[in-house]
Amino acid sequence: MTKPNIPVTEDELHAYVDGELPAERRADVEAWLAAHPDDADRVGAWRAMADALHARYGGVTDEPVPARLNVDRLARPPRRWLHGAIAASLLAFAAGGGAGWFAHGATAAPSSFRSFTADAIEAHRLYVVEVRHPVEVAASERTHMQQWLSKRVGYSVKAPELDGTGLKLVGGRLLPGPRAPAAFLMYEGPSGERYTLYTSRASTPAAQMRYATQADDGALYWADRGIGYVLTGPDGNKARLEQVARAVYDQTEKTGG
Repeated sequence: MTKPNIPVTEDELHAYVDGELPAERRADVEAWLAAHPDDADRVGAWRAMADALHARYGGVTDEPVPARLNVDRLARPPRRWLHGAIAASLLAFAAGGGAGWFAHGATAAPSSFRSFTADAIEAHRLYVVEVRHPVEVAASERTHMQQWLSKRVGYSVKAPELDGTGLKLVGGRLLPGPRAPAAFLMYEGPSGERYTLYTSRASTPAAQMRYATQADDGALYWADRGIGYVLTGPDGNKARLEQVARAVYDQTEKTGG
């Protein structure tokens, strides 16, 4: 006999959507949803978002985590090879307008730009499809997340406030970077679209905006004061990507990275 009044947790609802809910709780959750239309609507929205993400990214969810994105390898020397499929699609261009939008007039070496951006796009494609575990630390622990990431990467990490662009912080995680540990922040829009910001020590002190595409994703790379940034999001709307990147740049410029 089902018991609609037994409280169901947020984690159980996510587990139900992901097909990871224990069999003995499934009937209780379904009874709960039948009695709580608001929660049923949320579950329906989560399923729709998951279906859209999986349809778009195809088999990437079944691929193993690339070895260089394993945090256990943070202390190892940086890799010297480049993912050919991503490198072949990288295109540089001059973005924005006004001297402040360019990173003090310097230009990154092409190979450095490609390597850094390739890692960022690969991380984006790996984690953006996750519904239940997209980040290590959720936005609800923003202060702790910023302090933890700052300590691990060796510079101040402040998650930009992007509400003005319609994006809400999901959270963040720590990743290996080409030269040093990287901070990885994820944001989500009202229709479920996701943007990620990848930052790490850069091989050049400053670099102008450069654009890259890979499959269905677009990315903007720049460097300022020795820190590299890659903002990645859905390809096809470069103006939107530039709008978000400008908001990120303006805030990191004021805080010093």
